[in-house]
Amino acid sequence: MTVNTSLPIDTGTMRATAHRLLADDAEPPTPEQLETLTLQLRGHIDLLMPEVETAALRLPRYYPPRDSALTSVWVARRQLSAGPPPGAVEHRELAYCLSALCDRYEELSGSPAGRGGP
Repeated sequence: MTVNTSLPIDTGTMRATAHRLLADDAEPPTPEQLETLTLQLRGHIDLLMPEVETAALRLPRYYPPRDSALTSVWVARRQLSAGPPPGAVEHRELAYCLSALCDRYEELSGSPAGRGGP
């Protein structure tokens, strides 16, 4: 199944953004850097959610990749509706959410990791 997108999706850049908070050796960002990272994470999530959801809804019901993708979209929506993250744990949750959406996008598009969209 191929994702039909009107916008280029660069999961490599998205993963690099998430990695800045998730890497074992990640330096704690300054408050200004954290604000920028949060905006980037939220923007990437906003871009990926409809792409993943559209591709997932084309799959048969009760098909595990479909369910996994729709669950990732649901979690992403909850994360974004919660508003700005108050602490470091919540920022990392946004990064994990973005990483999961990248995984689902790549699975549904057949795109190898780090090579962007279809």
